[in-house]
Amino acid sequence: MSKILLQKNKFNLTLRRLSQELLENHGNFSNTCIIGIQPRGTYLSNRIRSLLLMENPQLILEYGLLDITFHRDDFRLRAKPLQPHPTEINFVTEAKRVILIDDVLYTGRTIQAALAAINHFGRPSEVELLVLIDRRFNRHLPIQADYTGLRVDALNEAYVRVDWEEDGSEREVLLFSAKNEEI
Repeated sequence: MSKILLQKNKFNLTLRRLSQELLENHGNFSNTCIIGIQPRGTYLSNRIRSLLLMENPQLILEYGLLDITFHRDDFRLRAKPLQPHPTEINFVTEAKRVILIDDVLYTGRTIQAALAAINHFGRPSEVELLVLIDRRFNRHLPIQADYTGLRVDALNEAYVRVDWEEDGSEREVLLFSAKNEEI
């Protein structure tokens, strides 16, 4: 069973709100870069980047995609091998403000891996986190988002999935029950 948390119209409003918050806090993005976490954060970071550039076409925005596969604390514990994605960062993060983007924040382990991976590109002066969904319960690490689309209180047995179209546009955000129970 599943429950729809965000349908397309509210999804679009949420993305626009998040991009406006970034513009308010980062202005012309001088000395600030955006990095999407592979693979699921890619869709969200691409959309946020597009919205920022639509709002301000003159914006010079350093943008990259980060693979965290070999920085994960569980990559050797999986039954089947993880598939790495290409890291696409052609700039250094030394002394820059970095905005990490991912779709869902749950335990915090993905963000921990991203923080370790980003250090290979320099030492940022500041790192902020933007997520579409913050699961809030059952965080394993003391990590929180600076920009959040929606906060969801869900039990351990449930999981959140952002349903993207093949072209990267959004459809909806769903909450699923792993035990096939009504949510």
